Amino acid sequence: MTDDARERAILAAAVPPNVRDVCATLSAAGHQAVTVGGAVRDALLGRAPGDWDVATSARPEQVLALFRHTIPTGMQHGTVTIVTGRGVESHVEVTTFRGEGAYSDARRPDHVVFGVPLVEDLARRDLVVNAIAYDPAKDQLVDPFGGRADLAASVLRAVGDPVARFTEDGLRVMRAVRFAAKLEFTLDAATEAAIAPALPSLAKVSRERVSDELRKLLAAREPSRGLVVAARTGIVASILPELPLADAAAWAARVDRATAATRLASLFAPLARGRFDDVTVRHLDRDVAAQVAAIAKALKFSNAEADTAGVLVGVAHAARWDEWNPAETRRLLAELDGKLRPLAIELWAADRSQPSESGEPAIVAKARRVLDAREPLAIGDLAIGGKDLLDDVHVPPGRIVGQILSLLLARVLDEPALNTRDQLLAAAHQLVLELGS
Repeated sequence: MTDDARERAILAAAVPPNVRDVCATLSAAGHQAVTVGGAVRDALLGRAPGDWDVATSARPEQVLALFRHTIPTGMQHGTVTIVTGRGVESHVEVTTFRGEGAYSDARRPDHVVFGVPLVEDLARRDLVVNAIAYDPAKDQLVDPFGGRADLAASVLRAVGDPVARFTEDGLRVMRAVRFAAKLEFTLDAATEAAIAPALPSLAKVSRERVSDELRKLLAAREPSRGLVVAARTGIVASILPELPLADAAAWAARVDRATAATRLASLFAPLARGRFDDVTVRHLDRDVAAQVAAIAKALKFSNAEADTAGVLVGVAHAARWDEWNPAETRRLLAELDGKLRPLAIELWAADRSQPSESGEPAIVAKARRVLDAREPLAIGDLAIGGKDLLDDVHVPPGRIVGQILSLLLARVLDEPALNTRDQLLAAAHQLVLELGS
């Protein structure tokens, strides 16, 4: 079997029945209809394809007339959604072959032209590996720019002139580094060199679109494959000018090691500060936490994502110091919300700036022991509560109740064995006398 026949057989088996039916209906009406883009690429790579998009020579109004259930998703851009069953998974997006005008906003074409041939439609796409089409009705592959060869070589090339492709739509440079990470491909030299001239176009792209690409990049098995290129070409400096990168390779490798829940924090980890001989290194750096949260929110990450990343980077410096004692470890963990403590440990574990015998920073093992032993870290973990102070110690209602509980927690953080009802009540009696005097 030839390579072409093998690839056609792969695609013939991969195209879902509802997508095949949509193409068949368009073809029977005299129109060309092909599957195109990421699903074709992924099927040829042996990956699970995502949404299958259809491109057609039929104009939008002709598509509407051929199908009973449709949604005019983006008629001005030639896109109609065909509803083939129940649920969004039955939707098939169909877009008319089109040429495009100038990109004044560096994101969307000022106008589109319908009625162009398939090859011209493919020529407007970003990367060659995304410009492969398959016609299910005719069992025909259309690959005018050599996308299948690039798949075999694990190379990413821009379609046509890379500077023109990237400059007209600034988001394409983000897509290029994201696909480098997702597919574990390398950018060819001319395509990478075209990124720097396109950075002014990237600056015009909405931060929502940029953060969406960042999320997808961070979800790759090895984000470093895209992050190192992004740093080398100026993308990182463009979208995260606040980030100090002394060693981009080490930074990106740390992101690789981070868990999915801590990758955003690991992206911002170079903002962590603190000296080993500075007592502040033993506490949550609230200034850094606020700075990171503000940067992440400006990039349109959600408030929850931004605040979590901020707090985690606010304690990231703890991994640089190996002389943690148990009490200091408990006090640091006590500054974190319960759900963030395991995430802080995960972020510390990804740090390799301070080598140790275990390969992980010293605080990792110490913090794990605290959590595994369920040692008290919050007022709610104390063996007594406010009612006990009112009933047994006869503390008057008011702020003093909270003060005493906070002081008791401070003692328990130093010595967890003190966390018994009798010992805490005795300590509370003593504190009442001290506060009263």
